[in-house]
Amino acid sequence: QVQLVESGGGLVQAGGSLRLSCAASGRTFSVYTMGWFRQAPGQEREFVASISRSGGNISYANSVKGRFTISRDNAKNTVYLRMNSLKPEDTAVYRCAGDSSPYWSRVITNPIEYDYWGQGTQVTVSS
Repeated sequence: QVQLVESGGGLVQAGGSLRLSCAASGRTFSVYTMGWFRQAPGQEREFVASISRSGGNISYANSVKGRFTISRDNAKNTVYLRMNSLKPEDTAVYRCAGDSSPYWSRVITNPIEYDYWGQGTQVTVSS
């Protein structure tokens, strides 16, 4: 089993920054591609970013490109999401996800392809 725990959410003013962390525990050797998704009230879950196991391949949603940065530290079994220039429309519950398919260079944007999910952390951006 793999457990994912997010942290770092909170309330921030528009234009501010936050860094989310997602720590994996358990059978962490089985976690390869990682991703971040978000869901605002009344809206569907939305892809934010994904990073390959090697860290060499990254994908972002157009809505966050240039403002958000995903990274990972495999030695710490942790993936990060640095969020700059936050906007009120970034307000959502952010959840990290992990995939067990053993590929080192794969990124995944489709949530149904992920095997593990964290509980989420709330990010609220005030105008």
